[in-house]
Amino acid sequence: SANLESLANIVALTHRFQQIKRSIFATGEDRFENDVEHSFQLAFIAWYLIEKEGLKLNKEKVLLYAICHDLVEVYAGDASFYRTDEEEKRKNVLEQEGLNQLAQDYADFPALVETIHTYEKRDDEESKFVYALDKLLPLINIKLDGGRSWHLNSWTLDELYEAKRHKIAQDPVIHEYFVMVVALLRQNPELFPSKK
Repeated sequence: SANLESLANIVALTHRFQQIKRSIFATGEDRFENDVEHSFQLAFIAWYLIEKEGLKLNKEKVLLYAICHDLVEVYAGDASFYRTDEEEKRKNVLEQEGLNQLAQDYADFPALVETIHTYEKRDDEESKFVYALDKLLPLINIKLDGGRSWHLNSWTLDELYEAKRHKIAQDPVIHEYFVMVVALLRQNPELFPSKK
């Protein structure tokens, strides 16, 4: 039936999402993390922080944003963390095209595209929280993995700090954690490649 075909299509979307590899190692494994793992972790840790910190955020919104924040990568691919202005423009174009394609391919699920669109506007506290946490989590993951991804990609702590600080500053609670994480990383220079 048409309903079963629609269900199978959305299940297939999750498989395609799982096949998107990120540019950091899965902790303790010789493979790259995928977008499904990343999105689950983001949702799970967001829920934890809302509870632990007693945050007055709409949990449903936060969880939905976290689950679908990278879904356009099914069409656009995962963009490198370090991007030139030109690459950033290209990423934005690809992601907009991806969002349009998502709307077309899953026309029976308009809430999906609406949620991604609302998240990308970042004009509510929930989207700012998820956005900031999304930038923080790789620092913790890579620290727990002994810095392999930083060595692989030749990323220094100063570069990471500069690239992330304005983005993470969008949420005050996540920013406090960022300050603590950076202080910890500064005490562990072996996690980073030596200066070129």
